[in-house]
Amino acid sequence: MSLDDLRDTIDSLDQQILDLLVERARKAKQVGDFKADGDQTVYVPEREAQVLRGLLDSDLGPLDGRTVAAVFREIISACRGVESQLRISFLGPEHTFTHVAARKRFGSACTFVPAPSIPDVFRSVESGQTDFGVVPIQNSTEGTVGPTLDAFLDTSLRACAELYVPIHHYLMGCGALEDLREVHSHPQVLAQCRNWLRENLPGVALVPTSSSSAAAAAVAEDCSRGAIAPEPAAEANGLAVLASHIEDLPNNRTRFFVIGDLDTSPTGMDKTSIVFSTPHRAGALHQALGLLARHGLNLTMIQSRPAGGGQLWEYVFFVDFTGHADQSPQTEAIAELRDYCALLKVLGSYPEESEPA
Repeated sequence: MSLDDLRDTIDSLDQQILDLLVERARKAKQVGDFKADGDQTVYVPEREAQVLRGLLDSDLGPLDGRTVAAVFREIISACRGVESQLRISFLGPEHTFTHVAARKRFGSACTFVPAPSIPDVFRSVESGQTDFGVVPIQNSTEGTVGPTLDAFLDTSLRACAELYVPIHHYLMGCGALEDLREVHSHPQVLAQCRNWLRENLPGVALVPTSSSSAAAAAVAEDCSRGAIAPEPAAEANGLAVLASHIEDLPNNRTRFFVIGDLDTSPTGMDKTSIVFSTPHRAGALHQALGLLARHGLNLTMIQSRPAGGGQLWEYVFFVDFTGHADQSPQTEAIAELRDYCALLKVLGSYPEESEPA
């Protein structure tokens, strides 16, 4: 085939893809009508997880799995938007990693609403101002996110999905690298790029800001100043990317929760989050964890936090384990643990997401 023939074939395939997308959107609209009659949410995390898992188990030929997943997340988002456009609260401002996570999970066909703090994300969803929220829960180098764990103690919202976002930092500005005299970013971001900055920009002043997104906006008018921020912040502020992936630990990633007033059904590959407190006596935590072990539960996270409420030296324990709370042996383990503990709360069961390669 000639080059023109190949291009004509691609044009024909593109039209077929578009025709199929239109038909998919029509079917999604019919699904939305059924859901409206039954007062069901348009976002069904377990259904979306099963769709993506099925697609990624197919023969992808020369295509990369992450690319296929990203394309189909946008297709799902567009079709979900035909049913109803969701409002998603996230820890702002825009172009931070939580914003990146929210867009990754829900796609473009949503309204994204920044919130100034993690408790504000919870309040936005609780009050009905937004449909779902996205909050960070755990970072591979910094550990768990205390404010998110604390917020779960006083809410009826559940974790209904999880996702992982690789943390890559980009140096951006309106001038050249050699012209920089200051680099602005959040203190944690500056710390995560300390070695790169020392080796490549010795003597340049490091200026802490409230967020990496705010840093990108602040340097847009001064070519002697640069910012370290997620890549989308460069285009949003008219900046050029001067250096990519400047983080000292290339495998750094953050885990996020989608929170909402929603219970998910089992998919066969799920995870459950709980919080509990034990009697204040020697060996109590050991006995509680031993109970989970006897039921063969695979723990993926355990974190203690002060109980709050003025109870000095009292702690609660957040635990994640594989499996769904509505299936055996998880159901039996939770029931036994509830009888033993002073407090036990299931924070949610949700489809397990594999970390990206």
